[in-house]
Amino acid sequence: MGRGKVVLQRIENKISRQVTFAKRRNGLLKKAYELSILCDAEVALVLFSHAGRLYQFSSSSNLLKTLERYQRYIYASADAAVPSSDEMQNNYQEYVKLKTRVEVLQHSQRNLLGEDLAPLTTSELDQLESQVDKTLKQIRSRKTQVLLDELCDLKRKEHMLQDANRVLKRKLDEVEAEAPPPPQPQLPWQGGSGDDAMVSDGPPQPEHFFQALESNPSLQPTFHTVDMNQQPVPAPGGCYPPAWSAWMA
Repeated sequence: MGRGKVVLQRIENKISRQVTFAKRRNGLLKKAYELSILCDAEVALVLFSHAGRLYQFSSSSNLLKTLERYQRYIYASADAAVPSSDEMQNNYQEYVKLKTRVEVLQHSQRNLLGEDLAPLTTSELDQLESQVDKTLKQIRSRKTQVLLDELCDLKRKEHMLQDANRVLKRKLDEVEAEAPPPPQPQLPWQGGSGDDAMVSDGPPQPEHFFQALESNPSLQPTFHTVDMNQQPVPAPGGCYPPAWSAWMA
């Protein structure tokens, strides 16, 4: 079975602590030496034991040179990270200039939008008006140019469509010229001449279809004369006929 996981905490037993320190120290020095050889690195190792004994390793000939190099690097990094007073003053002045410019631009933008016009003088208002007129001219000029470009584009598309239409029409004329003429239908009245050419669309009728009506004496109309001066004779019961009642009224 493998070794168990080592708990990283202070070893209370003094003898065990000294043995572990000796083993780990030798391993650490060995790793530093291997790193300097394999990677051609400048390695410096300083180690103090619990009793205050010094252990050191340096891949170079002198450990102090490596430590001086380390100090120069640390101090140079600190100096680069902390700017000098002159540089800070220049940065602050640049910040103030940029802030003032931003405020002026914001105020000018509000004036162009018609805001905060009360504190402006007559000359400033005239200058603002001329600036607005100039801006409007530029906007109108740009708008006109855009409309002209769109019009030219539409005209170009129109010419392209007309050319395509002419090509299609020419092809259609060629196809119609090459195709044989369609047969003419034979109409019923084109088969003969004169009255015999007229053909009735209905079914043939028998000869006795049309007959003369004979006179019937019973259907003759009859007329009755009425004497308007003659007094009407009442019907039984003392009532006149309805027609006479209406006439007498």
